[in-house]
Formats: sequence, structure tokens, C-alpha cells
Amino acid sequence: MPADEYPLDAPIVRRFVAEVTRAIAASGSAEEACEAIRPTFAELLADATWLPPRFREPHPESGMGGGIGQWLLYRAVDRSLSLFSLVVPSGSETPVHDHLAWGLVGLYRGTQDEEIFAERGGRLELVERRELQPGDFYALIPPTDDIHRVRTTSAETSVSIHLLTNDTGCVWRHAYEPESGAKRPFRSGYVNVPCDEASAPD
Repeated sequence: MPADEYPLDAPIVRRFVAEVTRAIAASGSAEEACEAIRPTFAELLADATWLPPRFREPHPESGMGGGIGQWLLYRAVDRSLSLFSLVVPSGSETPVHDHLAWGLVGLYRGTQDEEIFAERGGRLELVERRELQPGDFYALIPPTDDIHRVRTTSAETSVSIHLLTNDTGCVWRHAYEPESGAKRPFRSGYVNVPCDEASAPD
């Protein structure tokens, strides 16, 4: 029988996933679930011991470019939930992209600048820019706050932890050209787990 995947099979990850799953089941909305998960997520970000070095490594053949590594840590069998680390080398930045899922994103190591965009009148508008320090985290709840770009500002590689309600690395999302607002199909992939061969949408 198919089962949930734990590429990082550690007791702390299993406990975290169990608590998150219970919180989601008991919540009536994405906002309520995110609020319920916040204390558990904060504890995970504050623990310096649980994420092995291999899951903090950049990747030269990244689907995001810039040597950015996306490492799957957990994925639900029905692809309704995933936990992964995103590793961004110093000075590198992600493309402007969406997620098509709600959840929490937090900074584990390094520092980042985040730019948040909104689609308005067929164009992208920069609506917020913020500096992130280790332990900072925020909710992504489409359609607001779902389009962003992050850049590592520290001399060390930054590592962020993402908990999102889809199989983020393998679903087809969108990357945006910030000047024109044009968007294209985008799939970031994972370093350590393959995606199926589903073709990009038209």
C-alpha cells in the first residue's frame, strides 16, 4: 500500500507532522489552521539539531536556478501536504513565483529579503518588502501573499522551512516576469525525490 514519504525520517519530523495533521483536521479554515500550527512551527525553527547537513546544501542543477536546493523532508501519500527545506546560496534569489497552496514558511538559517507581489490589472505590483531573520515565519494563503521572491542577504547560505498543502516541488506553478507581469509554467522539483513526467500545462 502507498504510504506517506519521510525522506528525513526522524522522530521530531514525525511528531511535527502528526501535530500539524491534527491541527488541520480540527480547523475550519486555512487561517485557523495556520494559527493553530504556529507554536509547533516556531519550535521546529528554534531547534538547531534536527536538520542534517545534506538537507542544507545548495544544488547546481536547481529547477529554481542560482544553485538553490529544494529538499523534500515529508510528503503525504495523497500529496495534500509537504515539508521541505529551501537552500539559497549567498547573493542568490528565487524567481518571482507562486505556490498555489496555503501554509507556513520560516527562516531556519541565514538572513533573507522577501518581496511580496500582487497581480493587478494584468501586471505585478510590489506590495511589501521585509527583512527576515532566523526564527521569523509567515503564512501564505492564496490569493493574497502567494507571489513572492526571496534573496539571501547573509554571507552564509540561507535555509528556510516550508510547510505547504500541496506537493510544492512537483506541481506546476507559475514564475513571473516582474516588469511585464508575464507568467510561465514553473516546476521547481526536489533535489532528492523525482517528480513524475506530467507535461507542463498550456
